[in-house]
Amino acid sequence: MSFTVYLVRHGQTIFNKYNRMQGWSDSPLTEKGINDGHATGKKLANIHFANAYSSDTTRANRTANYILSENETSSNLTVKSSEFLREQGYGYYEGADSSQAWFVVGKPHGAANFTEILQQFSIEEARDFFKETDPFHDAEDDADFWARRDKGFNLLREDAKDGDNVLVVSHGTTIRSIVSRFAPEIDITMSPKNGSVTKLIVDDNSVKVVYFNHHDDDKI
Repeated sequence: MSFTVYLVRHGQTIFNKYNRMQGWSDSPLTEKGINDGHATGKKLANIHFANAYSSDTTRANRTANYILSENETSSNLTVKSSEFLREQGYGYYEGADSSQAWFVVGKPHGAANFTEILQQFSIEEARDFFKETDPFHDAEDDADFWARRDKGFNLLREDAKDGDNVLVVSHGTTIRSIVSRFAPEIDITMSPKNGSVTKLIVDDNSVKVVYFNHHDDDKI
């Protein structure tokens, strides 16, 4: 059995606009963020989705519903929300200025920002650095993150049938992390755009990345 996952990053939020850390915390979609959802929905309008999921954040759930509202065959689907699809948790740094937070996390390792951490280390090590730096150690390390994420893939597998198309609305670092694990040859230093689509083929034992961070009509 295999099925196709259209993995979408939620629309722009207030925290995105102001470059704030946004993991388990939430902030409203901006007007652009609402438009991101509708625009992606129009690009995916001809795809019949058997199931639709989002993380349990408002920003992801609303984006999923905006996408489905534009779909010609799946508009009546109920979006299933799950903590297993939620973004990485940043602990003490939730809501902090992103540039400052990554500087504090990366500088002891010789990296001044998130991109340099990815170039010199990996997204997996970045998570471990984050938990190490968090004074409360509430941030997720890589083991914490993947324990949740693997349950998310199992959730999709439980409901899917062979040949299904599935919509999943999740988050930027989560999408980059999935691509890093299953297609390490792909460059993830550029964050997926709000509303962009990453396409996966999932079977009982593996995940294949078909493409990453597509947002143009002719590429989806």
